[in-house]
Amino acid sequence: MQKNHQIVKIANIVPGFGGTFYCGNCLRDSGFVKSLKAAGHEAFTLPVYLPLSAKDCPTDNEIPVFYGAINIYLKQNFKLFRNMPAWLERFFNSAPLLKYAAKKAGSTRASGLEEMTISMLLGRDGNQKEELQQLTDYLKHHEKPDVVHLSNALLIGMAAQIREELGIPVISSLQDEDVWIDPMDEINREKLWSLLSEKANDVDAFVAVSSFFAGVMKQNMNIPGEKLHIVHIGVEPGNYKVNIPAFSPPVIGYLSRLNHENGLEIVVDAFIKLKSDVRFKDAKLRLSGGMTGDDKPFVNRQIKKLKKSKIIHDVEFIADFYGDALDDFFAGLSVLTVPVLKGEAFGLYQLEAMASGIPVVQPALGAFPEVVEVTGGGAIFHPNTPDALAEKLAEVLSQPENLRQMSISGRKAIEEKFNNKVLTENMVKIYEKVIAGKNLKVSV
Repeated sequence: MQKNHQIVKIANIVPGFGGTFYCGNCLRDSGFVKSLKAAGHEAFTLPVYLPLSAKDCPTDNEIPVFYGAINIYLKQNFKLFRNMPAWLERFFNSAPLLKYAAKKAGSTRASGLEEMTISMLLGRDGNQKEELQQLTDYLKHHEKPDVVHLSNALLIGMAAQIREELGIPVISSLQDEDVWIDPMDEINREKLWSLLSEKANDVDAFVAVSSFFAGVMKQNMNIPGEKLHIVHIGVEPGNYKVNIPAFSPPVIGYLSRLNHENGLEIVVDAFIKLKSDVRFKDAKLRLSGGMTGDDKPFVNRQIKKLKKSKIIHDVEFIADFYGDALDDFFAGLSVLTVPVLKGEAFGLYQLEAMASGIPVVQPALGAFPEVVEVTGGGAIFHPNTPDALAEKLAEVLSQPENLRQMSISGRKAIEEKFNNKVLTENMVKIYEKVIAGKNLKVSV
């Protein structure tokens, strides 16, 4: 920590996901809090909806999960639950029930949750006003932070009450809100973007994870330029073992939730096509990232496709993607590809791959070109189709020296530009300025 930095106490409010699949945004939030603590600041996480992982389900001695997913669902959809006794709320917020809810997919897709999303953004005027008061009281009486940092803009309905009752600034990260909103029907989509624009007035600063997404959200939410900052995602380089890309045999990796939206089918079809090239008849495919109940039928269809092509024996599904298991996943890879259908605001898996010495091959969508250009740690293909991906994989795998250079460049960029220590310094500058009632444009 630089000597001229004051010690800041930060409350990070983060949606939990139960740990059933690879959630880049969740891992980003967890890593950032650790980095703040390492820099000498007081930082803590308040999970909402679900525990951060199955092992993080609350006990009486731990920070509770606010806005418990079961409670808010029942209150939103059934009036008789809106005045339920405290003992019943505690029951629905118990560890066994939250663990069960985490295995379900309802909280990870927008379909059916349009009214809930709107209600959450309404804050104290929504059906979750009691939950908002509980969270505000907890902050006021137990923690007393200097600043509250919301994980994404879908939580900014909390901002007005927190600012008024605690007298502290609230900032919000911007990452992939459009992924949740844009699949909704036109009426709800327009209503949500309008509501987000209105509620943006209650937030002191917004921090986008990429230049690409800053532009998207500035337009969608009408955010004034002086409120909008860009701080890329970072990782801790020392947490990753550095590998040399493999060639004998070539191994393609995929690390993300195993679903249609994240491009798993494109990877499977591209791998089938790649295997038809005699040069890559020995190629392997390694898949990890977990899934929800909704994803299983889709994944089973991909498995049937691989069996029909008689190459299922060259495909490995890896269930665990944390800690040492992640090191094992990257060891022996040639490249990583996660061809998200519509691109992403960033994509943490790219940094995790490059930190491990593994180049990425990504579609020319979202922030992917920005990340590849800044790092030099990968290649871009277009359009986002199996044929184009197979062609780019064949090109990259046929040029060992270029691939090794991508590996070196990617790892160097992680150490110098996407190091959590560097990016935490930039974020702390924003905290200090909003606490002081000023604005600062942070360059990255």
